[in-house]
Amino acid sequence: MTTITAPASLTSGRLPRYSALGILLASWVIVGIVFLLLMMSGAMGEFSLVGTIFFGTILYAVAIGVLSMIVEGSRQARDRLMTALVLSAFILALLPLISLLWTTISAGLPRFDITFFSQSMRNVVGDQPGGALHAIVGTLLVTGAATIISVPIGLLTAIYLVEYGRGRLARAITFLIDVMTGIPSIVAGLFAFALFALLFDSPGIRFGIGGSVALSVLMIPTVVRSCEEMLKLVPNELREASYALGVPKWLTISKVVLPTSIAGITTGIMLAISRVIGETAPLLIIAGFTQSMNYDLFKERMMTLPVFVYTQYANPGSDPQINLDRAWAGALTLILIVMVLNLLARLIARVFAPKIAR
Repeated sequence: MTTITAPASLTSGRLPRYSALGILLASWVIVGIVFLLLMMSGAMGEFSLVGTIFFGTILYAVAIGVLSMIVEGSRQARDRLMTALVLSAFILALLPLISLLWTTISAGLPRFDITFFSQSMRNVVGDQPGGALHAIVGTLLVTGAATIISVPIGLLTAIYLVEYGRGRLARAITFLIDVMTGIPSIVAGLFAFALFALLFDSPGIRFGIGGSVALSVLMIPTVVRSCEEMLKLVPNELREASYALGVPKWLTISKVVLPTSIAGITTGIMLAISRVIGETAPLLIIAGFTQSMNYDLFKERMMTLPVFVYTQYANPGSDPQINLDRAWAGALTLILIVMVLNLLARLIARVFAPKIAR
């Protein structure tokens, strides 16, 4: 008598489809319950959401590997474990960013009002609210001037290295760019201070354009490196096709190479701006700080947002909370400025990019 056996299920010996997500959520819940119990027993001060996600994610990676080993076997368990490690690395990398954003937003919103954006700190004493208009204007002026200085120099240097540079000079420029990339920001401030002190014979000189020069020293290596990599990505076939039509090299660069890489170049420039817009040390040295409005880069001290945040935090006054609220609101404003600049960069790249890349 022939015995008929049921066909093996294709899903036998495998975890359910959404088991990974369920195990991840369960791990967070378990760690959260443990933290709550520790908090209730007095072993820890307050509940930590970041700690819950951190340790819960680690527990998830261990749990999914063990369960997969029991149910699916070693081969599938290794695959599950590697997937869990990649996901865990992604979550853990996001935690500092999310924590930073949440802390800045929650602490900065109390002073995110019209007064903050319409008044300066001139004649502000005691518990008067005051504002950061002078710092916002100073940041835009100083960073804008630094961009005007850095972008032409950096872009032309990148074009030379990619299109023309050969031999010792190109290698020397590349080496100097690598050295400039590692310059501490305070050294750039000291360089600008010493330069203008010698030029104007004024050892106590402080003005906005000096801060722009200091920031440009930090920006130029980033602009050169990012633009250089974007220019290298342009296919040589495009250049050769242009040369075959009799187009000179300089026109090929301006009409073919640059438009093709404009999206990446714009992104690199925005990264360079984001790199320097939050610098404090060089601006403290050469731009100084003031409580009043100043629209002239070439005259008198100029306040910027990073220096504003630092001075409000370092000099709390009679009521520290008022100054701390201003400092957090200034930090939130700085983050929003960087976000707006990146959105503008994406818009510019989309408008000016070749049609084939849209």
